[in-house]
Amino acid sequence: MSDGPVIIVGAGHGGYQVAASLRQAGFSQRICLINDEAHLPYQRPPLSKAYIKGSAGPESLMFRPEKFYQDQKIELIAGRAVSIDRAGHKVLLASGETLAYAHLVLATGARNRLLDLPNANLPDVKYLRILDESDALRAIMPSKTRVVVIGAGFIGLEFAATARIKGLEVDVLELAPRVMARAVTAEVSEYFQERHREAGIRVHLGVQATSIEAEGGKVTGVSLSDGRHLPADLVVVGVGVLPNIELAAEAGLPVAAGIIVDEYLSTADPDISAIGDCALFASPRFGGSLRLESVQNATDHARCLAARLTGDKKPYDSHPWFWSDQGDDKLQISGLTTGYDRVVLRGSAANKAFSAFCYKGETLLGIESINRAGDHMFGRRLQGMNRSITPAQAADESFDLKSALA
Repeated sequence: MSDGPVIIVGAGHGGYQVAASLRQAGFSQRICLINDEAHLPYQRPPLSKAYIKGSAGPESLMFRPEKFYQDQKIELIAGRAVSIDRAGHKVLLASGETLAYAHLVLATGARNRLLDLPNANLPDVKYLRILDESDALRAIMPSKTRVVVIGAGFIGLEFAATARIKGLEVDVLELAPRVMARAVTAEVSEYFQERHREAGIRVHLGVQATSIEAEGGKVTGVSLSDGRHLPADLVVVGVGVLPNIELAAEAGLPVAAGIIVDEYLSTADPDISAIGDCALFASPRFGGSLRLESVQNATDHARCLAARLTGDKKPYDSHPWFWSDQGDDKLQISGLTTGYDRVVLRGSAANKAFSAFCYKGETLLGIESINRAGDHMFGRRLQGMNRSITPAQAADESFDLKSALA
């Protein structure tokens, strides 16, 4: 059990959950949560969907009110960590303040990958990852008529669907031959491409933006690699993220595509752990190392680490799952479908409700479900039990999925 202060760098889903779980487990030492945003810790998933679409204020996103942190004696420290003194067990903040730790948690998350194009720094070129960015878009959208979204991943398509609902003309650019190509099967990509087109969104595949055109400091459009020009008065960029590994690297901790941690989420320094989007963790379940960008992964990392710091040491072995709300459709993914060689469909795309069961040989890797929450929950339970069903069973609508859980 950790004896002494726990300092947490980063107040996103993972950082907040470590602090809350430590207190829930009876940890009585000092907890400091370093927050580099001017808000109480908040939920991120609604930022590109419900929040940007509605009228609710930022308080609707907060995990807990300020009184919770006061009652739980969790110190919220506004600031940014700039260096780690591993020998002295201290963290230095940009303000000059130092915080002593017995255990340090790096929950530094990730940041937007920036667009390297002419005029990409104009005020009408926006990103969407944090609350301030979502607020900026909410404020500017009523005065805009046509938006170009660069990137057809989850964030880009979620925003595109929301913008279209709010009456904007929407073009989406994607260099890959299909939307969400790195995340989902071709069958699921095709369904969403068609659904967005039905909504009036123009999806341009196999092209990239070559420049953002402007006049008098105002965006006027985007030029494409195939010679076309799309008019626009707003550009929203969603071309991925970069893990925030610099603090760890400068402290001499091993990093690669994330801060390298073992199956217990510990770095090479036993007094420093890393969790969430910034962590490249060893996975007993999947073999090798993974870095996952998801709320589930961040919060489950946090709970696992809090348990270890309070005396219950177990390797991290949670089953991953993801979701995306795009217009009227909910996509839910159970498992990691990378490396599949066979897809079995259950349900009907024509009825706007189906699941893609992804197999490698006879082994179920994961399930991508559209508007079939039951299939998603089945997948999470089945794979959490390290079980599978055959491709023939998945394809047979008369097969009772619940029987596989008995």
